[in-house]
Amino acid sequence: MEQLRFRSGILEPWHNGTAKSLADSAQKDGVDFSVVLNIATNAHQQSKVNDFAISLKDADGIIPFGSVHPESPAALDELERLKENGIKGVKLHPDYQDFFIDEERMLPIYEKIGKLGMITVLHTGIDMGYPRPVHCPAERLAAVLDSFGGAPVVAAHFGGLCDWDNVEKYLIGKNIYFDTAYCYGLFPPKLAKELIELHGADKVLFGSDTPWNSPRQDIDLIRCFGLSEENEKAVLGENARKLLGI
Repeated sequence: MEQLRFRSGILEPWHNGTAKSLADSAQKDGVDFSVVLNIATNAHQQSKVNDFAISLKDADGIIPFGSVHPESPAALDELERLKENGIKGVKLHPDYQDFFIDEERMLPIYEKIGKLGMITVLHTGIDMGYPRPVHCPAERLAAVLDSFGGAPVVAAHFGGLCDWDNVEKYLIGKNIYFDTAYCYGLFPPKLAKELIELHGADKVLFGSDTPWNSPRQDIDLIRCFGLSEENEKAVLGENARKLLGI
């Protein structure tokens, strides 16, 4: 937490990063369920990260995702283990895990995720702590979407943090979800509404990137978009309920 805070220039996180502090923050801001996106930042910690994810499976209000690392020889087996333990999805972070989204070595991982029918959440666009190079730009993400075999893919930060012109050019209308994580203060509401109308409100998910933003901030952001009541309700929860089966 401290290292990420320092690298990104964020002065103070909204909670301390524990499961309990997350649950307390969610309850305070009116969030029913939180998807916890664990990330294996090196091959050696992969199994321990996923042990932790599995340990959260029965926690109230928490839906844990696991992770695999591209340098782990056991990555495909680990995906099987996650699926067998009832984990619904995985988080991949090209910047933290040091891979480009369209590298050939990643394709077997994507294909395995697709065969298992799991959800993939990807960091996309810039990362405040690792600004260059951008490991998952919209154009290169679009090129590998078919590798997931139709399994759900969620592009965090509305398809590419601070690169929304290219999101519109390469990802709008494709079989991919966007979330609103870490868009507070960065994503102009007028642009957000335009892109949602082009892409379809049924493929947009509420996300906060907590502890770096509070859920309440991103709820307020979505309510600034000027969506219809039906579409706002879908973005704030109904789409996620359908995707996660809750």
